[in-house]
Amino acid sequence: MTLNFQHSTLHSSMAGHSHWANIAHKKGRIDAKRGKLFGKLSRAIIVAARNGGGDPDMNLTLRYAIDKAKKNSMPKDNIERAVQKGCGESDGDDYQELTYEGYGPGGVAIMCDALTENRNRTAGEVRKTFEVHGGNLGSTGCVGYLFDRKGQFMVAAGQADEESLFELAVEAGAEDVRLNGDTYEILTSVDAFQSVNDALTAREIETEVADLARIPTTSVDLDEKDARRVLKLMDALEDNDDVQNVTANFNIPDAIMDAVMAET
Repeated sequence: MTLNFQHSTLHSSMAGHSHWANIAHKKGRIDAKRGKLFGKLSRAIIVAARNGGGDPDMNLTLRYAIDKAKKNSMPKDNIERAVQKGCGESDGDDYQELTYEGYGPGGVAIMCDALTENRNRTAGEVRKTFEVHGGNLGSTGCVGYLFDRKGQFMVAAGQADEESLFELAVEAGAEDVRLNGDTYEILTSVDAFQSVNDALTAREIETEVADLARIPTTSVDLDEKDARRVLKLMDALEDNDDVQNVTANFNIPDAIMDAVMAET
């Protein structure tokens, strides 16, 4: 069942993206590489603190980065060290925020957010990954227009009933609430992300995902062959230490997605 009252155009285009995010989280595809994940989370905290200061109450980007780290069970000491490092003098880790855009198998649009101290190295690695897995790295802006920046939450269905979650999210400023399998997905504007996050926290509703994400406005339907190739490409991109997030606009039927995920 979908509860949708403003952005109805997003409903049909997001099934694959949402399903992937949900399955990837449950399967622990990133969590299984704990050390690598902590390194990426630390880097995001360092950059946020360096750009906006070390007070999360005054620096929303830092607050988001810390919340994400906590959600992924990153130790408090690691978080504090990253904040201190970001607030200290530059130690040579002059990270740049970069976005790479390209196409995967089947014409799927893919965006990669990266934090790197060596843009030439990262660009070369990302380009090679695309090519090895049947895609190609494009120019800036080639697919960015196919995505909207949104706040995204995923809540296990057992955390709240549909009506109460809907009312809570709407009152806090959410744009869309829907049920995908056994998980509710809540979408917000960037500006409303924190108010919805605070409302869920106050009600003690735990989220499996709480992040600012790129949400596709259109989707590409994939058959089993291209689905496998696209998922391998996404895994390979996520495995890069410099890549923070990977987003794509594919739509894969549940039966194919479940079969592929069962093999991993």
